[in-house]
Amino acid sequence: MQHLDHDRLVFLALGESEADNGESTHLDTCVHCRVEMESLQQVAGLGAETQGLADLPDPPEHVWQGITAEIRAAEGLPSLAETRRQQAAEPVSGTADEPAGPGAAGQRARSRSRRRARWSGWAATAVTAVAAAAVGVVGTVSVLRQDDPEPAPTQAVVASAPLAAFGSTPKSAQGDARVLQSGQLHLRVANLPRVSGYYEVWLINPTNMEMFSIGTLGGDSDALLPLPPNVDLKSYTVVDVSAEQYDNNTRHSGDSLLRGTLTG
Repeated sequence: MQHLDHDRLVFLALGESEADNGESTHLDTCVHCRVEMESLQQVAGLGAETQGLADLPDPPEHVWQGITAEIRAAEGLPSLAETRRQQAAEPVSGTADEPAGPGAAGQRARSRSRRRARWSGWAATAVTAVAAAAVGVVGTVSVLRQDDPEPAPTQAVVASAPLAAFGSTPKSAQGDARVLQSGQLHLRVANLPRVSGYYEVWLINPTNMEMFSIGTLGGDSDALLPLPPNVDLKSYTVVDVSAEQYDNNTRHSGDSLLRGTLTG
């Protein structure tokens, strides 16, 4: 039986084209091609899930500390060159000081066994260190990607506001804003529509619609922005996220995506 071409299976798995009647029949009857197709679809699905993932976060500090400790412990072991020199210097037969016999042979065997054990321990240490680094990175990514849990702020929350889609923004867009005791605004957003420019964060006085910019989000979904000193949060209660263009205009574009009112 002639199997489907691998490149063709890749296109089908990516959804670039649909299988014709002959290909569908072949996939139904050929276990080899069907398994390969399912594997490619799984890989394509994993790739799609990571499209929103930017640069990988740094591993936790304790991972690097563990690696450093393991390496320093391993540095106390003899080097490979030293071990080889010791092995080469060992007598292979009895001498005047060391008579040949089962006792001498057993002693040399025990010595070699101890060296092998030391090197096995060093190898295990190296593997453990590398594995710890890998687990640290994967664990960090997993923590950050599990429904994007919010990092616990170290300061008390002074005021907060849920952010909802504004105007013609898709209803799936949302977020929340928290004013921290340190004088910073912790902002989290999700499902913002793509824009050709950038996202900017504002505080608005709903009484007279005066406003000022706090900062920009760029492509981030989680940001910590400094608030101006002595900001009047009793007057400027509305948090606004707008879509802005690279037009050298510092004023609000009028295109608000999210809005919410701060409450204490």
